[in-house]
Amino acid sequence: MKTCLVLRHVAFEDLGTLAGNLAERGYAARYLEVGVDALDGDDIQSADLLVVLGAPIGVYEEEAYPFLIDETKLIGERLREARPTLGICLGAQLMAKALGAKVAPGPVKEIGIAPVDLTPVARATPLRHVDNVPVLNWHGDNLDLPSGCERLAFTRHCPVQAFRKGHNLLALQFHLEVDARRLETWLIGHTVELGKANIDPRTIRSDMWRHGRMLQQTAHLVFDEWLDGLDK
Repeated sequence: MKTCLVLRHVAFEDLGTLAGNLAERGYAARYLEVGVDALDGDDIQSADLLVVLGAPIGVYEEEAYPFLIDETKLIGERLREARPTLGICLGAQLMAKALGAKVAPGPVKEIGIAPVDLTPVARATPLRHVDNVPVLNWHGDNLDLPSGCERLAFTRHCPVQAFRKGHNLLALQFHLEVDARRLETWLIGHTVELGKANIDPRTIRSDMWRHGRMLQQTAHLVFDEWLDGLDK
């Protein structure tokens, strides 16, 4: 079987529906709990696919969370070899930083279910399926577009919602992978952040009830096409 190494930072932000896409394509997924498990450079480099998931911390908080130093370095080593890598939320920000781009707090927190705008480049990529589809946004940091990368999506307050470098490196600020059936774990786990941002969890819950099925269908299309298009 092909190997998929998953860097997870909080238990409830997992592969979600992406787990099904990976299993269908013969990937055996293994989680590493960042900050607890040792990050081995050989493991990270040798995996057929690396997925770096989200967390409610910033890539610049290295003094408070020193594991970010090694994590960024090891991700960067993989990216330099253009090994297949998917970053989601914090994972996208870590990819951007590892590629030399700035990551910093944005003007507002984008939390909730809403569509993103696509660039012309994105319409020839798997992200074309996201057009006019409400996705789950849950981030407060913005990133600059790394050198040599293509911007794929944006919103009013976040100029780079997604980028890619070649076919193998894909970074998404938003969450396609979220499993609507397990949204409640997010609402519980992020209750402090929601309160500070004055966001009512009932709004997110209601929006997910309306759009969750479409989001899941879209996620399968995007991830299937991206996985099938990886350079071996």
